[in-house]
Amino acid sequence: MDNTESSFIDGDIGKLLYRGYDIHDLAEKSTFEEIVYLVLYGELPNHAQLEELDGYLRANRRIPDEIITVIDAVQSAHPMDVLQTAMIGLAAFDEESEDNSKEANIRKALRLTAKAPTIVTAHHRVRSGLEPVAPNPDLNHAGNFLFMLFNEIPDDETVSLMDVDFILHAEHGVNASSFAARVSASTNSTLHAAVSGAVGALKGPAHGGAAEEVMKMSIEIGNPENAEEYARKKLDNRERIMGFGHRVYRAEDPRARHLRERSQALGEKRGDPRWFQILTHLSEDVMAPYRDRGIYVNVDFYAGSIYHLLGIPSDLFIPIFALGRVPGWSAQCIEQYENNILLRPRLHYVGPMDREYVPIDER
Repeated sequence: MDNTESSFIDGDIGKLLYRGYDIHDLAEKSTFEEIVYLVLYGELPNHAQLEELDGYLRANRRIPDEIITVIDAVQSAHPMDVLQTAMIGLAAFDEESEDNSKEANIRKALRLTAKAPTIVTAHHRVRSGLEPVAPNPDLNHAGNFLFMLFNEIPDDETVSLMDVDFILHAEHGVNASSFAARVSASTNSTLHAAVSGAVGALKGPAHGGAAEEVMKMSIEIGNPENAEEYARKKLDNRERIMGFGHRVYRAEDPRARHLRERSQALGEKRGDPRWFQILTHLSEDVMAPYRDRGIYVNVDFYAGSIYHLLGIPSDLFIPIFALGRVPGWSAQCIEQYENNILLRPRLHYVGPMDREYVPIDER
């Protein structure tokens, strides 16, 4: 088993640490920019360090016109495919692309973190027949994402909400996408290639698609009073109730609490509390007996309702996950580069042995 300093997870008690800091403290007291610094450098920044990092992110949000042209050409593709294509394309415009030193990789990680929201929002606007919105250097990372998506200055509450969402998705150990990134890094491929591979892995519905599926489920249910009957039919047919259970956690996903409170507040603010009511009925009534089996809500359970209430299209839910995770993927790669060994898992062969070759005319 390899060692890591990036994050710690105890699934039995629902504990998550970034670089030793509890996710509950970080979600309520920190900012995404501070988390980016923490994940990449290993320590929380002081004022001067945070100001320098924030300035670097703001100065590196623009993407080349050539990448916009690529986005336009592939605009009919899924947003995750576009994000993956554009992120690997950025390597062609990065003078440090082939430099795998730690210092260069941290700078590239910051540039990818800064540019990823620009890719996602540019694609959404292009496919909607609109001009991409240029980054706003007066807004923080979360606020700028919302501004580029909707072309209006978001209010402070909404910015704070998106900021917390990014924090909660920033790092989470060696999951499928982080492992994909590490495998690429272990070949001494570039950070652009490794992070792009992680985007591809995250697209799979078994990894990153739960938030979108939870919202689809909520829309199918329609009203809180329909939740129990809907869930019972699903369970009787041995189908999953989306947003419950996690490969690691046998207690409640510690990230879920922070989105639960914010989903409720946003629903009340927008005058549409039914989505939270549906989710609460599922969680507290229908699925409560399954907690004895270690089945609790995960981080995606409430995320979809938040994105929906903000007016974000459902096929952007996974890209938002990716925007928060770029620093974490990068940190995993940097660890791999520093103490590298080629990752080459083996499979146990169960096919036939020593078969006799038969010429094609005799088959």
